[in-house]
Amino acid sequence: MRDLTGGLKGTVTLWLAFWAAVHLYFAGGPFLEWAAGLVHPGIERAMPFEGFGFPPPVEMRSLHLLVFTSPLFLLYPAFPGRSPAGRPSLFDWGWAAAAALPHLWVLVHAGAVSDRMEYVDPFTTTMMVLGVTCLVTMLEAIRRAVEPGLAWMVAGCLVYMATGHYWPGVLNTRVFTAPEIIESAWLVPTAGGIYGPLTGIVSTTIAVFILFGAFMQGSGTGRLFSNLGAAVAGRYTGGPAKVSVVTSGLFGTMSGSSVSNVITTGAMTIPLMVKVGYRPAVAGGIESAASVGGALMPPVMGAAAFVMAEITNIPYGHILVAAAIGAVLYYYAILAAVHFEAKRAGMEPMALKDIPAWREVLADAHLVLPIGLLVWLMSERWSGNYAAFWSTCAMVGVSMLRGRTRMGWRAILDSFARAGLTMAPLAVSIAGAGVVVSALTATGMVVAFGGIIKETADGSLGLLLVLVALTVLVLGLGIPTTPSYIIAAAIGVPTILELGRPLGIDLLQAHMFTFYFAVIADATPPVAAAAFAAAAIAKAGPTITSVHATRFGIAGFTVGFAFIYDPGIMLRGGLVEIVTATTIQVAALTLITAAYAGFLMQPMGMVLRVVLGAAGLFAAFGHIAPDGVRLAVGVVALVGTVVAQGVLVRVRRAA
Repeated sequence: MRDLTGGLKGTVTLWLAFWAAVHLYFAGGPFLEWAAGLVHPGIERAMPFEGFGFPPPVEMRSLHLLVFTSPLFLLYPAFPGRSPAGRPSLFDWGWAAAAALPHLWVLVHAGAVSDRMEYVDPFTTTMMVLGVTCLVTMLEAIRRAVEPGLAWMVAGCLVYMATGHYWPGVLNTRVFTAPEIIESAWLVPTAGGIYGPLTGIVSTTIAVFILFGAFMQGSGTGRLFSNLGAAVAGRYTGGPAKVSVVTSGLFGTMSGSSVSNVITTGAMTIPLMVKVGYRPAVAGGIESAASVGGALMPPVMGAAAFVMAEITNIPYGHILVAAAIGAVLYYYAILAAVHFEAKRAGMEPMALKDIPAWREVLADAHLVLPIGLLVWLMSERWSGNYAAFWSTCAMVGVSMLRGRTRMGWRAILDSFARAGLTMAPLAVSIAGAGVVVSALTATGMVVAFGGIIKETADGSLGLLLVLVALTVLVLGLGIPTTPSYIIAAAIGVPTILELGRPLGIDLLQAHMFTFYFAVIADATPPVAAAAFAAAAIAKAGPTITSVHATRFGIAGFTVGFAFIYDPGIMLRGGLVEIVTATTIQVAALTLITAAYAGFLMQPMGMVLRVVLGAAGLFAAFGHIAPDGVRLAVGVVALVGTVVAQGVLVRVRRAA
């Protein structure tokens, strides 16, 4: 990203901050309408966009893309290293202007766009020109500001619509005319495309949660999380690595990006891990695995969880409940792996001078109140955007309680600008994902690809899940978590439900399975954005760093399958089912991570490592066996080894 200077930097900052604030204003519509009614009884329509609250869907979506797409061409150079570093070129200004025109036209004609009959009313030459302009500028914005891989996927889907009637077998489609292709990708807001429901959720609920995260950072909550992680874990063996895990999990409540999480926390934790003895690639793997898991951690869980709530019509509060134990298991596995690695290497805790006193932690403790408010409002089934609106306002108010956290006007402005800077790339990436889903649906490729997976699985649910998981991991090669999840859910979830419905598998289980693999794709080779960012900080090889990130994030694989086979971890069933499913996972993850590290209570030889690893894998993935057998294998192997090693240690000490 460019480091703009002078007046242009201030202008872009104010632009992003203003429109982020407008999104917050929209989210507070019910309260603002009530407050205005107190001052002016009988007030009805006195505010912009014909009233309080979010504008009608087409207006909101076109406005969102209008204000956030054009700045990307000013902030991100076309070719880093060759384009001007401190200022946009004339061509960048041209791209920015071209990107604004289609969205401005839709905003002005929002009523007509909403009322037109899709594929029936004429698609005029003006619409065709604007649609092509919109798609081209969106692809270029994605290439610059998000990932080239996503831009190529969107372009490939459009090419497939144009050429699908030439393809053989199940890939063959009907003939699509050029106007049909552009209309389906651009101007069909009810079904998908650029102004579809996905852009709707990112421009409303997700935008307000991004604002909440930005204000958390601006108030000093990041310092609270960092100090809390160090105070809790710093005194133990391998302290810096455990601090990284705890801090990254906490940062996940306010960061919608695993890469930004790595950059924020890794700049502190990775050098500390290397200093106490971790190899650079291992340190980078720990940080990237912990940062990726931030999207799994309630109460926010990143943008993809809100998309899940939108496309499944499952209340977001239910998703939080279902995800809670899985997120804890994920971070438990990383902490266990870190502990065993540190014990085997004989590493020391953090230096006492680097561990903050508890009074330093408690000085910021009041900042958790808005997070508690958010959780309470969501549990009371308030809408996500309204809950985030009140929590954001509460964050500003609570920050005023102490001088060290008090947010002045500059901190508030910076928080709005930071939120806008996060919204902009997400806006175009979600719009691109909408085009992909629209193309796959229109061509029937969703059904065809699902049929291929189903035919390959040949009635085996386990094989089907493996194929879907591999599909999601492949989609994650260079594609951010949210669009990867959206595309994979469109392809894989219907097939999982069809094959798994006789076994009682429901919609939320299928989506949680897909969601987990979309998240951990950011840490798995050969292309892993979070691991590559961590490798740059650690000065290690990106591929080996991503390999270590995969092994530290092993719980992402076990918990993903557990959502299907062990629904007790989603707090379903009675107490026995919940405890059994959770205990199986704890035992399995402990065995697997100990086998990886070669240490449990003391160092282990290769034979014992293989035996414990096999027992852990059976407990985690041996779903053909009864739960009682898996539980017995995991617990007996773990407890037996702990007891045997404990006795051996006492014998050696006595000798």
